[in-house]
Amino acid sequence: MTQPTLNKPPLLVFTDLDGSLLDHDSYDWQPAASWLQRLEQWAIPVIPTTSKTRAELLALRQELGLEQTPFIAENGAVIGLPPSWQHARLDRDPASPDGLVVKTPSMDVDFIRRRLDVVRERHGLRFRRMGEMDLAEVRELTGLSTAGAEQAMSREGSEPLVWEDDDTKLQALHETLRVDGLRLTRGGRFWHVMGAVDKGQAAEWLLARFESLRGYRPRTLGLGDGPNDLALLSTTDMAVVIAANHGQPMALGGAQVYRTQARGPAGWSEGVAHWLAQESGWESGEPQ
Repeated sequence: MTQPTLNKPPLLVFTDLDGSLLDHDSYDWQPAASWLQRLEQWAIPVIPTTSKTRAELLALRQELGLEQTPFIAENGAVIGLPPSWQHARLDRDPASPDGLVVKTPSMDVDFIRRRLDVVRERHGLRFRRMGEMDLAEVRELTGLSTAGAEQAMSREGSEPLVWEDDDTKLQALHETLRVDGLRLTRGGRFWHVMGAVDKGQAAEWLLARFESLRGYRPRTLGLGDGPNDLALLSTTDMAVVIAANHGQPMALGGAQVYRTQARGPAGWSEGVAHWLAQESGWESGEPQ
């Protein structure tokens, strides 16, 4: 695929993956394929913004046709920049895989794991970290293949955990981690612990990078289905809350928010269609 022209895209699309662009259970994305193709034709960058790892995303970006766009991994702890988003002086890395330069604004995962172990013992908490699970357990929890589970376990700036205690103690964990400069956020299957970063901050960082390279700030569309997407959806000009069955509150309001009827990639397409039908020029099939 040829590299898209990024001189004047009128829009950047930031999207969650699991439960949004990808089906929560099957990981299928075909219901969104026609919109992905249309956005590619219009050279509109679609930026995965996910709890997945860099290792998971490298294969997915190729499958989804998104090799030339940036990505946000591990809920904002890892940011990947393709060549067209790199600053000539700040981002040189001849050894980078696939021409990518990776930024890690969060804390190192080994530090996070050590702190979690100390906190668990000190407060008598019950949870299991992904880093102490075996491959079979991660496969069972996620439904991933062996290779997919290995990629999910390849963490750089965050640690997922399965909470096995009551809600009162969960709040205590929140507070203890906050004092340590760490953050706890809810994903689809796991809680995620990372430094003081989130998807919204990472999206703002990418927008600032875009503006410094291109000289203007495009409009933004964010799509997500879970609580860990709220920071992202509150920063974009247009937001799509994709229907989900996780039962967690998605407290986000305002005229810039659209809530879908459909779930997963069908809801993703519904949300993209809703906003682009209102934007001048899109309904005729060619953005202005």
